[in-house]
Amino acid sequence: MTDTPLRAARAPRETKAAGLEPLAVLPVFVPLRGKRVVLAGSSGGAPWKVKVLAAAGAHVDVYAPEPSEELRAVPGEIVDGQVVLHERAWSPDDLWGAAFCIGALEDEAECVAFVAAARGAGAIVNAVDRPHLCDVKFGAIVNRSPLVVGISTEGAAPVFGQTVRARIEAMLPRGFSRWVAAARDWRDGVTARFHGFADRRFFWERFTDRAFAEPDRAPSETDLAELLGETEAAPKGGAVTLVGAGPGDAELLTLKALRALRNADVILYDDLVAPEILDYARREARTMLVGKTGHGPSCRQDDINALMVQLARSGKQVVRLKSGDPLVFGRAGEEIEACRAAGIPVSVVPGVSAAQGAAASLGLSLTHRDAARRLQFVTGHDRRGALPDDLNWGALADPSVTTVVYMPKRTLRALLARAVEEGLAPSTPALLVFNATRPNQQALRGTAADLADRIEAAGTDGPALLMVGEAFAEMRGALPVQAEQNGSGPFGLNDIDPTDNPSRRAGKPG
Repeated sequence: MTDTPLRAARAPRETKAAGLEPLAVLPVFVPLRGKRVVLAGSSGGAPWKVKVLAAAGAHVDVYAPEPSEELRAVPGEIVDGQVVLHERAWSPDDLWGAAFCIGALEDEAECVAFVAAARGAGAIVNAVDRPHLCDVKFGAIVNRSPLVVGISTEGAAPVFGQTVRARIEAMLPRGFSRWVAAARDWRDGVTARFHGFADRRFFWERFTDRAFAEPDRAPSETDLAELLGETEAAPKGGAVTLVGAGPGDAELLTLKALRALRNADVILYDDLVAPEILDYARREARTMLVGKTGHGPSCRQDDINALMVQLARSGKQVVRLKSGDPLVFGRAGEEIEACRAAGIPVSVVPGVSAAQGAAASLGLSLTHRDAARRLQFVTGHDRRGALPDDLNWGALADPSVTTVVYMPKRTLRALLARAVEEGLAPSTPALLVFNATRPNQQALRGTAADLADRIEAAGTDGPALLMVGEAFAEMRGALPVQAEQNGSGPFGLNDIDPTDNPSRRAGKPG
């Protein structure tokens, strides 16, 4: 198959992620097991910090001439590490040999002197409630050790940070600690068994799936044997996976799509794929834009097919990421055929279609039982970009059908006019949705007779979807539109009510 000569060609090109947004602070994790830590003072935060340091396996020397009762009790409460309480003031000599020093001191001048002495002894320093003196700062902690999550707001909103910690606590089952401990114990054996990175990644992905499926039980040697067997039996070499990215909202990705993105070596994506969806890919994956813009410069399908095959033959796991569902007007058939002809394993991960996403975001049913007994998807243009000659106009005019037209903008007026000529009632509700499910989604409704005029008057742009049928006859009141309301009606963009028709109010056919 060849592309239309009306469309300028462009070549696939590799893209780079924008990189991390600016960080207020660098999150790092400091191993302290078996190392000496000094805490001087007994201010309010001292007992908790001593417990945290000991929990990390440190030997903690506490210097406090007048320790609080809570601080006195800490040595008897620790579950790991060691705590020794020295009931005297600290001295610079006490700091030598310490990896980490914490000043929990009330007096500012004494705290400044402590920080200087600690840095002079080669230690990293934290000063309680004095961020301007700190080398490092403590954050909120979620403990599923060896899985540890640290949370920082850089002092801007401690209560907010604690709330985030509580939410994460609720999301991470306590049993994860056993799974992460097993991962630590099994890692060397897995690495020795599988020399290839792809095999090791396959093993750990399946391991993670089990952990999330059964987080409250302890993994066993049976799990290890089964995971090793699954990895040995997994297909080797490159493969292609066609993945539906959904219409735009990243939260509509399926779990299977997320797994494919995290397993990909290379991702070939279209212009309409929302940029935030690529954030779910693993950081090492290459991303290549193979855009196919409607009526604009596009990569040739033959070039995309050849690139997929070439990359898979080189041993890469290739994800062909498509907007919406790849099996709905996504030319998936041609790409599947190309892979099969080349002997490349190919699979498909379906996505939420644009029709489903648009209807759901507007709270509309595509198949209202009293108005629509059939749902049909059609394309708005042929290879030349013109209105297709072979559309079933009788089916489009059927009053018991909901019709969804993909890529309708260029031929919208001609399509609706021809459908009315073929018997579609001019008063049939019609709806055009731009940028479905995205933050800038906009919708315009009217009838088969006047929607084209209203769209031209509105001047709205973006990927669009046309929905026509009596299932939308009850569109009344304020429907949820995820967009700025630019028009006069509750639906946005010069809204009119297609059900407000004189002939309908009189009980006559439209």
